[in-house]
Amino acid sequence: MKFPIGIVDALNSLVPGAIWGCSGNEYAGLQWYEKPPEEGGIRKPTEEEIQAEIIRLQSEYDLKEYQRLRAPEYPPKEDFIDAYYWAQRGDNTKMNEYLEKCDDVKIKYPKP
Repeated sequence: MKFPIGIVDALNSLVPGAIWGCSGNEYAGLQWYEKPPEEGGIRKPTEEEIQAEIIRLQSEYDLKEYQRLRAPEYPPKEDFIDAYYWAQRGDNTKMNEYLEKCDDVKIKYPKP
């Protein structure tokens, strides 16, 4: 699933805490309310800096798709707790089953 990273995401990443407004998802709609850097404010990123950050963030998001796909298919953590308890008592049956289920998910959604 592709998630569109936009100017808001880029600005939050590049200049957290800066005061700005944005009409739409274009640089032309960006209103910068910060004082100039020489007055203690934050410099407004250039359009090129924002576009580069959008590309970086989208790439980072895309690379983690396997994690988002795996998460809902992993067995419940409660199953791990129960399996761990029994493993500590010398019975690894439940732990082996739990690990096998995790392995199946990892095989289904491999890490790139």
